[in-house]
Amino acid sequence: MSFHISVSGAAAEAVRTVVPTLVADLVASGITSLDPALWGPEAEEEAGKRLGWTESVVTSRPLVAEVLALREELHAKGVSHIALAGMGGSSLAPEVITLTTGVDLTVLDATDPGQVLAALNDRLESTALVVSSKSGGTVETDSQRRVFERAFRDLGIDPVDRIIVVTDPGSPLEASATEAGYRVFNADPTVGGRFSALTAFGLVPSGLAGVDIGQLLDEAEAVSLALAVDSVDNPGLILGAAIASTSPRRDKLAIVADGTHIVGFADWAEQLIAESTGKIGTGILPVVLDLDAPELTAALPDVQIVRVVADAGDEVFVDHDGADEIRVSGTLGAQFLVWEYATVIAGRLLGINPFDQPDVESAKIATRGLLDSRPEPEPAAFISDGIEVRGTPHVIGAASDLASAIDALLEELGPDGYVAVQAYVDRLALPQLAELRGLLATLSKRPVTFGWGPRFLHSTGQFHKGGTPTGVFLQILSTPAEDLDIPDRPFTFGELIQAQAGGDASVLADKGRPVLTLTLTDPAANISTLFNALR
Repeated sequence: MSFHISVSGAAAEAVRTVVPTLVADLVASGITSLDPALWGPEAEEEAGKRLGWTESVVTSRPLVAEVLALREELHAKGVSHIALAGMGGSSLAPEVITLTTGVDLTVLDATDPGQVLAALNDRLESTALVVSSKSGGTVETDSQRRVFERAFRDLGIDPVDRIIVVTDPGSPLEASATEAGYRVFNADPTVGGRFSALTAFGLVPSGLAGVDIGQLLDEAEAVSLALAVDSVDNPGLILGAAIASTSPRRDKLAIVADGTHIVGFADWAEQLIAESTGKIGTGILPVVLDLDAPELTAALPDVQIVRVVADAGDEVFVDHDGADEIRVSGTLGAQFLVWEYATVIAGRLLGINPFDQPDVESAKIATRGLLDSRPEPEPAAFISDGIEVRGTPHVIGAASDLASAIDALLEELGPDGYVAVQAYVDRLALPQLAELRGLLATLSKRPVTFGWGPRFLHSTGQFHKGGTPTGVFLQILSTPAEDLDIPDRPFTFGELIQAQAGGDASVLADKGRPVLTLTLTDPAANISTLFNALR
């Protein structure tokens, strides 16, 4: 088998007590036979049209030859570089696939104007763009497509020769792309975005960039039978029970790469788990960690550690007396499929519908409202060394400087809470902001997540608003050095990312979540000020 798992401590006890019931209830074979009743009557309608991912290994096979043929056709036209415009499930899987295989792919899942400009200025003469969106209505992807179309035309290149579209059949994007003459790959409409790694959304951009996508499907196929069998050795049942059924339940899932060859896997798993389980006041919050993260040695009672390792030992190993953690290893294709099974099994154990995302739309609605009205920015409560400080009343009320504002936010943190850092900035220009995560974990002694905005809105954003209501939120914004207009749209990328940050902050505030927003007016100079305040 191409996947191995070992569990110990509380996770092992969860497996021992829960997996036999899952076996008796025929959960694994039920998933494979597309039984929508597994998640209860309220989820049945949605589940009935969202289980196609279980068959992706078979249904995606014809794509292999099609993608290879198109890759050779593009090479003949001088294309040697692939860029991908997509958000959430449309970008995270291709990113992991190409990083793991060492294949070059530019992933544009951002709206910061500096980051969009960087993509436009990267080998455009020899670039083809894959535009991926299930609905075609995703504002980020639509905006990215528009500026690439203009850039190609400015170079004298017909966009028809350089743009490939991946979307669901019957979507508005399919209609407009077909009318424009673009090559369209239809994805399986019975697969939700976060479960789409082994469909056209994961395979087309990866394959065009140079990945052997046939091998990826082979890797997933190697574990398919084990996942379909109602057995106590089923790795999907074991992983699902281990992450969802510890007693007491550990609702923060710390995922750390520890020797694995897979690059960036935790970022993909973060979206899958957070968006699938974070709803109706419960869920599992993934926390992506490095090997030196404070959370790994803090023995926090609500944190379950998962290590993605080079070799987890036996195919299935349950140790009731060992270190309190889960260890998984295996090929990338197998990891994708096992974690998808485990996530929907966790959904059943939590009593929620793992296929919907009811709170994602709220931030989109708030963003659209701000884009339509484009009000003047809310005045800063105060400015500290060039950093504009705003926040919800309990956070900002007693603060007089940057350090006291951060202290006030952390004072809102309960014993079972978490801190979410949301960086709406150019992550290519300010990668050091990711170091805030470790500093805040040390300072707060609680789990800390870090998300680049607006990317995280399509992943942990669902958990922030619909999951366990224990988070406090630190937004980092920046004033862009250069803005970029969007063809035939009344707003710029700079206005779009500001509206996305403001929309999300307003929804969080409406739900009673503490929010502190810091705007870096001179990012290069403000970074040290911010870090000094935390230290």
